[in-house]
Amino acid sequence: MTSEQQTHKPKQSKIRYTEYYDLQNTFDRLYADSLKGKTFQNLVGLMASEENIKLAYRTIKGNKGSGTPGVDKRTIKHLASMEEEKFVRLIQKQFSWYNPRPVRRVEIPKPNGKTRPLGIPTIVDRIVQQCILQVLEPICEAKFHERSNGFRPNRSTEHAIAQCCRLMQIQHLHYAVDLDIHGFFDNVHHGKLIRQMWELGIRDKKLLCIIKQMLRAPIVLPDGKRIYPTKGTPQGGILSPLLSNIVLNELDWWVSSQWENMPTHYEYKTRQNARGTDIKSHTYRALRRSNLKEMYLVRYADDFKIFCRSYKDAVKAFEATKRWLKDRLGLDISPEKSKVINMEQRYSEFLGFKMKVYRKGKKYVVCSHMSDKAIAHAKEKISAAIKAIQTPADSQSQYIAIQQYNSVVAGLHNYYRLATRVGEDFPNLVQGLKKQMSNRLRGLTRKGKLERGFIKERYGKSKQLRFLNGHPLIPMGYVQTRDAQHKKKTINRYTPEGRAEIHKNLGVNTDTMIWLMRTPVLDKSIEFADNRISLFAAQYGRCAITGTELMPYDLRCHHKVPLENGGTDKYSNLVLVTEAVHLLIHATLEETIQKYLKQLQLNKKQLEKLNKLRKLAGTPAIA
Repeated sequence: MTSEQQTHKPKQSKIRYTEYYDLQNTFDRLYADSLKGKTFQNLVGLMASEENIKLAYRTIKGNKGSGTPGVDKRTIKHLASMEEEKFVRLIQKQFSWYNPRPVRRVEIPKPNGKTRPLGIPTIVDRIVQQCILQVLEPICEAKFHERSNGFRPNRSTEHAIAQCCRLMQIQHLHYAVDLDIHGFFDNVHHGKLIRQMWELGIRDKKLLCIIKQMLRAPIVLPDGKRIYPTKGTPQGGILSPLLSNIVLNELDWWVSSQWENMPTHYEYKTRQNARGTDIKSHTYRALRRSNLKEMYLVRYADDFKIFCRSYKDAVKAFEATKRWLKDRLGLDISPEKSKVINMEQRYSEFLGFKMKVYRKGKKYVVCSHMSDKAIAHAKEKISAAIKAIQTPADSQSQYIAIQQYNSVVAGLHNYYRLATRVGEDFPNLVQGLKKQMSNRLRGLTRKGKLERGFIKERYGKSKQLRFLNGHPLIPMGYVQTRDAQHKKKTINRYTPEGRAEIHKNLGVNTDTMIWLMRTPVLDKSIEFADNRISLFAAQYGRCAITGTELMPYDLRCHHKVPLENGGTDKYSNLVLVTEAVHLLIHATLEETIQKYLKQLQLNKKQLEKLNKLRKLAGTPAIA
C-alpha cells in the first residue's frame, strides 16, 4: 500500500470509490446489459483486475469488521503492510485456483437471550468476496424486485415500512400474511442457488465453482471442532446478503406474478406519480374483476409480509406460499411464528414495529408502535449506557461514555421515529430509566451551554434535556415522529441520472452523526471531539472544499493552524474535509499533489479554498 493509504483509515461512499478506480462505467454497463437480458460468461477476469482488487481493499478497510481476525488471526493491518504489487498478485492468485480457508464461528448474543451464529472468513477471503460482490451487484440489481429492500444499495428499512403503510392505508389491504422461514440462512440449498444465478444471466462457470467452494468452506466452532456444511450461507460473509437476495428474488417475482404482473387482455398504460412509483389503476381494476387473489409482498432480507384484501385471499396466499417455499426452495416455515392477521383488529409485527389500521372518519389510517421486543431491547441498551457513565476512570472516559449514551438514544430515536405513535412509546419506555439516571448520575443539572450542532438542532427545545459536567445528555423521551419515505425510482447507483439524484438529495447523514458520537477520538481533547460533532451539523455533513458527503472513516477534522504552530482545538480553527482533501492540504511531493488533483477534479473556487487551508498549514499554494 502507498504511504498515504497506510496513514489513514479511509471509507468513502461506494460511488466515489468506483469513480476513483475508474470502474463506474464498467459497473454501469453491467447493469444496463443485465436489464436487457444479456448473459455474462467472463466475469472472473474483471473481478481479478487490479482496479477491482484495489477497490475491494479500500472498501473492506473502511468496514468496522476489518480488524476482526479469521482463523489465521490476520486482519486488514497485515495486508496494509504488503507492497501494493504483491497484494494484488496474492488476490489474483486466489481467483486462479480458489481454496477457501476455514470460517471462524462466533456466537453473537440476541436480545431474547439466545445467540446468533456468525461466520468470520479470513481477511483474504473477505477481499475475494468483496471483489465478487462489486461485479455481481449491478447485474443482480437490474433483476431484483422493487419491494425487496434488505442489503441493497440506497434501500433501507424505512422504504419497507413506507411500502407497508401505502398498502395498508392507500390501497386498503388490511390482511397480512406473516410467514417466518425456519432457519433461512442455515437451509439455503447450494445447487438451487447456483441454478438461480444461472437464470439471472451469471453464466461464468469458473465463478460459479468459486462460489460453490465458498459455500462449502469448513466452519471452525468455538470449541475447535470443524463442520463441513452441505447447505446454508454463513451469516457474516460479505457475499451472503447478496446470495440470500438471489434465493428469495424468485419468491418476490412469483408473488408478483399472482396479481400485479398478471397479463390482462388489454394492455393498459402505466403512469408514474411524483415519487416515480408506477400507477396501474386501470390494470388493477381489470384484475379485480377476475377471481384472482390480490396479494403484494414487501420483503427485507428473509423477513417479509404479504398483504391481501380479504381473509379468504390471505388464507389462500398463506397456504400457496408455504407450499411454494417448500417445493421450490426446500424451505420450511415456523408454524408458531406464521399466521394470518386482520390488521383492523390486531397488530402485525415487522422490523421492530407493530402495525394495524383504525378507522378515522370514513377512512382507515395506519397506527404503528415499537414492538414489545424492541421496547425491551431499547431499555437494556439505554440502561447499560447509563451504567457506563456512572463510574468513569477520569473525565475523558466519562465524556466518551456520555457520547456512547447519546449515540444509543439518538440511534433508537432515528430508527423508531417512523412509528406513528412513537411519541407514546418512548415516554412509557423511560419511566424506570429516568429514576435509574437520577440515582446513578450525581450532579445532573437542567442548565448548561449547548453548542451549535446535532443535539441543539434536534433536542435544544426539550425541557427534559440534562447536563452532566457540562456535557448534554439526549432526553430519552423526546422524539418526534416522521413519515416513512418511499425510495424514488430514479435513484440508482448504476446510472448517471440516478447518481445525480443521490447527490442532490444528500442531507445531514444522521447515521454518520451517531457514529461520531459513538467513536470519539481518544488521543484528542474533549473540546476537539465536541467541536467535531458540531462542525458536522454546521457543514450539513459535507466536505468544506468539495461539498461531497462525509462518510465514517473518510472524515478528517483538520486544524487550520497546526497545533505545533500555535493552533488550538477551538471551533474556529477546525474544518471537516474528506481524506483525499486532507492529504492534498499537507502534500508537498508533486507526484502526490497531481494524484489527488486528478482524483478530486477541483474547480477554480474549490482550489482557492484549498489554497487558503494550505497557506495556513504552511504548505505553498497550488498553481
